[in-house]
Amino acid sequence: MIKKLKFPINDLPNIEFKTDEPLSKYTFTKTGGNADVLAFPKTREELVEIVNTARQNDVKITVIGNASNLIIKDGGIRGIVIILPNFNKIEVHDNSVTAEAGATIVDATKAAQKAGLSGLEFAAGIPGSVGGAVFMNAGAYGGEIRDCFESTEVLMPNGEIKQFTFDEMKFDYRHSIIQTNGGIVISATFALHAGDKEKIQNKMDELNEMRASKQPLEYPSCGSVFQRPPHHFTGPLIIKAGLQGKIIGGAQVSKKHAGFIVNINHATATDYMNLIHLIQKTVKEKFDVDLHTEVRIIGEDRVGEVSANS
Repeated sequence: MIKKLKFPINDLPNIEFKTDEPLSKYTFTKTGGNADVLAFPKTREELVEIVNTARQNDVKITVIGNASNLIIKDGGIRGIVIILPNFNKIEVHDNSVTAEAGATIVDATKAAQKAGLSGLEFAAGIPGSVGGAVFMNAGAYGGEIRDCFESTEVLMPNGEIKQFTFDEMKFDYRHSIIQTNGGIVISATFALHAGDKEKIQNKMDELNEMRASKQPLEYPSCGSVFQRPPHHFTGPLIIKAGLQGKIIGGAQVSKKHAGFIVNINHATATDYMNLIHLIQKTVKEKFDVDLHTEVRIIGEDRVGEVSANS
């Protein structure tokens, strides 16, 4: 497999690689096929080495963050997959927090609270990485990353590290320019403001309690599956369509929150995809409403198998 890829991992002996690695070990859904090569760079220099080597050998690069709002298909991902758990440093400077891409957004909110900085409370329960949160313009409970974003460092496909400001990010609902320019988020800085530590913590606790009471955190899932359609709420639409509790394979429309699909019994990514397609088809037929996925879906179908909406 590596020979076919023409990616000389032996020329990069200081970088940790795993070959033919099951990505189900890294996703929140506990589904997904294998990566040809999975790389765990420890430094910016190593990350640049991987990107430059992949470009020189015409090997595709895919970056996954905390894989919390992500479905990787059962055929896995060809080329190099990069994951950044070693990029987890968080620093506080005056009224800003700078966090590396592999740090969790939850840890960034904790660092802000400890410093008495307000503005990130909305993200206290978002399970993604900082890089993924910036990439997706993650949001919850009325807040989005763009509301407190100052700048980000991005490794571009040509190996250059570039700084992006707010205006350059082209933020929209669950969208940033990083989704189209092929860059890799290295770190992000959030512009916050002074606040009372106790009040900040109370707000974070309140939002986490709301999340725990309404979301099926007891099961593996990919978070909220669908974008909210104009003039509607996704969960009630799915309930009215009679699909709450619907099971395909090992995947189920959550009985706790119909906007979530949970892995209740060794689900595959294909189970997820087929259930997503059924929901979209049924809601369209019954209510003439188009449901678009919020979850990011990547990878390939298994050989000989095609998911319903691949």
